[in-house]
Amino acid sequence: IPGSGHKYYLQFTTEEYKSGENAGSCLATVLYPQTKSPPVVTIKCVQAKDQKQIQEEDNRLYQKLRHQTKPIIGNNIPDSYGNIDPALEPVWALAVAGSSYIMWEKSTENLGYFMAQVKSAKQWLRKDDVVEFDYTVLLHEIPTQEIISCHMRLTWLPGQPLKVKYFCASENQGLEDGSGMESGSAAGISHESGANF
Repeated sequence: IPGSGHKYYLQFTTEEYKSGENAGSCLATVLYPQTKSPPVVTIKCVQAKDQKQIQEEDNRLYQKLRHQTKPIIGNNIPDSYGNIDPALEPVWALAVAGSSYIMWEKSTENLGYFMAQVKSAKQWLRKDDVVEFDYTVLLHEIPTQEIISCHMRLTWLPGQPLKVKYFCASENQGLEDGSGMESGSAAGISHESGANF
Protein backbone atom coordinates (compact mmCIF):
# COMPACT_ATOMS: atom_id res chain seq x y z
CA ILE A 1 0.00 0.00 0.00
CA PRO A 2 1.76 3.21 -1.15
CA GLY A 3 2.89 5.29 1.83
CA SER A 4 1.69 2.72 4.38
CA GLY A 5 3.65 -0.50 3.99
CA HIS A 6 3.08 -4.06 2.82
CA LYS A 7 -0.20 -5.86 3.50
CA TYR A 8 -0.51 -9.65 3.60
CA TYR A 9 -3.58 -11.89 3.52
CA LEU A 10 -3.28 -15.16 5.42
CA GLN A 11 -5.35 -18.29 5.88
CA PHE A 12 -4.06 -20.80 8.45
CA THR A 13 -5.04 -23.46 10.95
CA THR A 14 -4.06 -23.62 14.61
CA GLU A 15 -3.46 -26.55 16.89
CA GLU A 16 -3.63 -27.20 20.61
CA TYR A 17 -0.20 -26.85 22.17
CA LYS A 18 -0.46 -29.93 24.39
CA SER A 19 -2.46 -32.40 22.28
CA GLY A 20 -1.57 -31.21 18.77
CA GLU A 21 -5.28 -31.45 17.84
CA ASN A 22 -6.89 -29.01 15.43
CA ALA A 23 -7.97 -25.93 17.41
CA GLY A 24 -9.54 -24.02 14.54
CA SER A 25 -8.89 -22.00 11.41
CA CYS A 26 -8.24 -18.29 10.90
CA LEU A 27 -8.27 -15.61 8.24
CA ALA A 28 -6.07 -12.58 8.82
CA THR A 29 -4.69 -9.47 7.21
CA VAL A 30 -1.34 -8.14 8.38
CA LEU A 31 -0.04 -4.67 7.56
CA TYR A 32 3.61 -3.99 8.29
CA PRO A 33 3.82 -0.19 8.59
CA GLN A 34 6.82 1.66 7.20
CA THR A 35 7.38 3.01 10.72
CA LYS A 36 8.85 0.88 13.53
CA SER A 37 5.42 0.23 15.05
CA PRO A 38 4.04 -3.32 15.49
CA PRO A 39 2.12 -4.91 12.62
CA VAL A 40 -1.56 -4.06 12.32
CA VAL A 41 -3.47 -7.34 12.42
CA THR A 42 -7.11 -8.07 11.72
CA ILE A 43 -8.01 -11.66 12.48
CA LYS A 44 -11.11 -13.82 12.55
CA CYS A 45 -10.97 -17.39 13.83
CA VAL A 46 -13.43 -20.26 13.94
CA GLN A 47 -12.71 -22.50 16.90
CA ALA A 48 -12.89 -26.29 16.75
CA LYS A 49 -14.03 -26.35 20.41
CA ASP A 50 -17.04 -24.57 21.80
CA GLN A 51 -16.55 -21.61 24.14
CA LYS A 52 -17.86 -23.52 27.16
CA GLN A 53 -15.22 -26.24 26.75
CA ILE A 54 -12.46 -23.61 26.48
CA GLN A 55 -13.73 -21.85 29.60
CA GLU A 56 -13.76 -25.15 31.50
CA GLU A 57 -10.15 -25.86 30.48
CA ASP A 58 -9.13 -22.33 31.48
CA ASN A 59 -10.84 -22.75 34.85
CA ARG A 60 -9.08 -26.08 35.54
CA LEU A 61 -5.71 -24.47 34.75
CA TYR A 62 -6.57 -21.42 36.88
CA GLN A 63 -7.71 -23.49 39.88
CA LYS A 64 -4.52 -25.55 39.74
CA LEU A 65 -2.37 -22.40 39.77
CA ARG A 66 -4.48 -20.36 42.16
CA HIS A 67 -4.59 -22.91 44.97
CA GLN A 68 -0.85 -23.44 45.32
CA THR A 69 0.28 -23.31 48.96
CA LYS A 70 3.90 -22.79 47.88
CA PRO A 71 4.84 -20.68 44.85
CA ILE A 72 5.80 -22.63 41.74
CA ILE A 73 9.44 -22.06 40.80
CA GLY A 74 11.02 -23.56 37.71
CA ASN A 75 14.15 -23.27 35.59
CA ASN A 76 15.15 -24.37 32.09
CA ILE A 77 11.72 -25.36 30.74
CA PRO A 78 12.09 -27.44 28.60
CA ASP A 79 15.36 -28.98 29.75
CA SER A 80 18.32 -29.58 27.43
CA TYR A 81 16.66 -32.83 26.22
CA GLY A 82 13.39 -31.10 25.33
CA ASN A 83 11.47 -32.51 28.31
CA ILE A 84 8.97 -30.59 30.42
CA ASP A 85 8.16 -31.78 33.93
CA PRO A 86 4.36 -32.38 33.95
CA ALA A 87 4.08 -30.23 37.09
CA LEU A 88 5.53 -27.30 35.11
CA GLU A 89 3.32 -27.63 32.01
CA PRO A 90 0.85 -24.95 33.25
CA VAL A 91 3.80 -22.59 33.83
CA TRP A 92 5.03 -23.28 30.29
CA ALA A 93 1.54 -22.79 28.81
CA LEU A 94 1.20 -19.33 30.37
CA ALA A 95 4.71 -18.40 29.22
CA VAL A 96 3.83 -19.39 25.64
CA ALA A 97 0.67 -17.26 25.75
CA GLY A 98 2.39 -14.26 27.35
CA SER A 99 5.50 -14.34 25.18
CA SER A 100 3.36 -14.36 22.03
CA TYR A 101 2.56 -10.71 22.81
CA ILE A 102 6.28 -9.88 22.92
CA MET A 103 6.91 -11.78 19.68
CA TRP A 104 4.03 -10.01 17.94
CA GLU A 105 5.20 -6.58 19.06
CA LYS A 106 8.86 -7.17 18.10
CA SER A 107 8.17 -8.88 14.74
CA THR A 108 8.83 -7.09 11.49
CA GLU A 109 8.59 -8.16 7.86
CA ASN A 110 12.17 -9.38 8.07
CA LEU A 111 12.38 -10.67 11.67
CA GLY A 112 10.33 -13.30 13.44
CA TYR A 113 10.55 -14.93 16.87
CA PHE A 114 9.94 -18.27 18.55
CA MET A 115 10.05 -18.92 22.26
CA ALA A 116 12.98 -21.28 22.80
CA GLN A 117 12.95 -21.73 26.56
CA VAL A 118 11.74 -20.46 29.91
CA LYS A 119 15.02 -19.83 31.73
CA SER A 120 13.25 -19.09 35.00
CA ALA A 121 9.71 -18.83 36.34
CA LYS A 122 8.46 -17.74 39.72
CA GLN A 123 4.88 -17.55 40.90
CA TRP A 124 3.80 -14.76 43.22
CA LEU A 125 1.12 -15.85 45.71
CA ARG A 126 -1.37 -13.01 45.96
CA LYS A 127 -4.22 -12.33 48.36
CA ASP A 128 -6.59 -11.45 45.53
CA ASP A 129 -7.73 -13.88 42.82
CA VAL A 130 -5.10 -12.98 40.23
CA VAL A 131 -2.44 -15.47 39.11
CA GLU A 132 0.95 -13.76 38.72
CA PHE A 133 4.32 -14.98 37.42
CA ASP A 134 7.73 -13.50 36.71
CA TYR A 135 9.52 -15.13 33.79
CA THR A 136 12.81 -14.91 31.99
CA VAL A 137 12.20 -16.27 28.50
CA LEU A 138 14.62 -16.83 25.63
CA LEU A 139 13.35 -15.86 22.19
CA HIS A 140 14.96 -17.24 19.03
CA GLU A 141 15.18 -14.51 16.39
CA ILE A 142 14.81 -15.60 12.76
CA PRO A 143 16.78 -15.26 10.45
CA THR A 144 19.61 -13.82 12.61
CA GLN A 145 19.67 -16.88 14.91
CA GLU A 146 20.22 -14.51 17.83
CA ILE A 147 18.85 -15.50 21.24
CA ILE A 148 17.15 -12.63 23.05
CA SER A 149 16.46 -12.70 26.78
CA CYS A 150 13.25 -11.06 27.98
CA HIS A 151 11.93 -10.52 31.49
CA MET A 152 8.15 -10.82 31.55
CA ARG A 153 5.63 -10.23 34.33
CA LEU A 154 2.31 -11.89 33.56
CA THR A 155 -1.01 -11.59 35.41
CA TRP A 156 -4.14 -13.56 34.60
CA LEU A 157 -7.74 -13.89 35.71
CA PRO A 158 -10.03 -16.17 33.65
CA GLY A 159 -12.43 -14.28 31.41
CA GLN A 160 -10.04 -11.32 31.22
CA PRO A 161 -7.09 -10.67 28.91
CA LEU A 162 -3.64 -11.73 30.03
CA LYS A 163 -1.66 -8.68 31.14
CA VAL A 164 1.98 -8.70 30.08
CA LYS A 165 4.75 -6.25 30.97
CA TYR A 166 8.24 -6.94 29.70
CA PHE A 167 11.69 -5.73 28.77
CA CYS A 168 14.15 -7.46 26.47
CA ALA A 169 17.92 -7.25 26.06
CA SER A 170 20.39 -8.85 23.68
CA GLU A 171 24.13 -8.59 23.16
CA ASN A 172 23.70 -6.15 20.27
CA GLN A 173 20.87 -4.07 21.68
CA GLY A 174 20.21 -2.07 24.81
CA LEU A 175 17.20 -2.53 27.03
CA GLU A 176 13.81 -2.13 25.44
CA ASP A 177 10.76 -1.21 27.44
CA GLY A 178 7.34 -2.41 26.55
CA SER A 179 4.07 -3.45 28.01
CA GLY A 180 0.77 -4.62 26.74
CA MET A 181 -2.18 -6.84 27.07
CA GLU A 182 -2.85 -10.04 25.24
CA SER A 183 -6.46 -10.96 24.88
CA GLY A 184 -7.76 -14.48 24.82
CA SER A 185 -7.78 -17.77 26.56
CA ALA A 186 -4.84 -19.55 28.11
CA ALA A 187 -6.14 -22.71 26.43
CA GLY A 188 -7.73 -21.41 23.25
CA ILE A 189 -7.59 -18.97 20.38
CA SER A 190 -8.20 -15.26 20.67
CA HIS A 191 -10.89 -13.57 18.65
CA GLU A 192 -9.48 -10.10 19.28
CA SER A 193 -7.83 -8.22 16.45
CA GLY A 194 -4.08 -8.45 16.58
CA ALA A 195 -3.94 -10.30 19.86
CA ASN A 196 -2.30 -13.57 18.90
CA PHE A 197 -0.18 -12.84 15.87
